[in-house]
Amino acid sequence: MKKFFKEFGDFIAKGNAFDLAVGIVIGTAFNKIIQSLVKDIIMPLISLIGGKDFSLWYIVLKGTPQYDPISGALLNAADVVLLTYGNFIQAIIDFVIIAFAIFLAVKVMTGVRARMEIAKAKLIKKDSDKKTE
Repeated sequence: MKKFFKEFGDFIAKGNAFDLAVGIVIGTAFNKIIQSLVKDIIMPLISLIGGKDFSLWYIVLKGTPQYDPISGALLNAADVVLLTYGNFIQAIIDFVIIAFAIFLAVKVMTGVRARMEIAKAKLIKKDSDKKTE
């Protein structure tokens, strides 16, 4: 058992586990930002064009849906079955925006890494040129 905990400690100390944990925390925070961007900014703008929020789009498969008389919100009754395809459209839009944001982040990071490699190569060349003089 002691060996098991030592191996686990070595695994944690390598840094890969820390990198993974940091990535998960940042990814979770990034996801909240993207969800807010979609829900609070993009979808209201799309609703202006479409006239209705996508998440409210549905087809009644069984029963009669009831609405809250004050807010006008759809109440979920036990005997009502809805095909809420609007939620699916919403999920697709979320996915596309998140994938695009990740693409941009990777593109920026790749560009930064390439510039760093070029700068590093120039420094190495300068050092080798000084040594040959």
